[in-house]
Amino acid sequence: MRLRLPHAPYVANKIAIDLLKSGMVHFTSGVDPVVRAAREVLEEELKKEAALDERVKEIIEENEDEIEFNMADSKQLFWLIKKRLAPEYDVILNYEEKYNDFAHKILHKLYEEDLINYTVPDNRIKNIIYDAIEGYIKSYDEIEDIVLEKISHYKKKLIPGTEEFELVYQRMFEDELKKRGMLL
Repeated sequence: MRLRLPHAPYVANKIAIDLLKSGMVHFTSGVDPVVRAAREVLEEELKKEAALDERVKEIIEENEDEIEFNMADSKQLFWLIKKRLAPEYDVILNYEEKYNDFAHKILHKLYEEDLINYTVPDNRIKNIIYDAIEGYIKSYDEIEDIVLEKISHYKKKLIPGTEEFELVYQRMFEDELKKRGMLL
């Protein structure tokens, strides 16, 4: 699963919860400012990648005639262009490195804004943040399957893509996150 912008609030909540549960971190201003700061970093980083993806799509569309003529594999072409432009957009493509970078930036923001205090090495706190990101990603598919299964048993059939479906999906998704202690 690829982390996208709509996931930022959920990941930020999980980060705050995991930091709080670790017993290694003291929140100086409560949980909400920590969630906000983590969310801001995640959104900023994910927006960079979204902008990169948009630029790659534009390049492909601009050169559509040549691409069709050469019968290039569009997914492979997308990836090659994205790989070439990534440094220009300050985007890390390797997921492990990317999430490590996110964790570092979140820790830096939390520390700089004096939202947390700790006495253990920075790396231990960064690892908690990284593990929270990874934990969310690993749980996402399982939670999505559970939610979709529950929706399929509704008496009223909900059509994916409709506003009603999205509202029910989001409510159930958040309920599952709460059950797992991943959402406040």
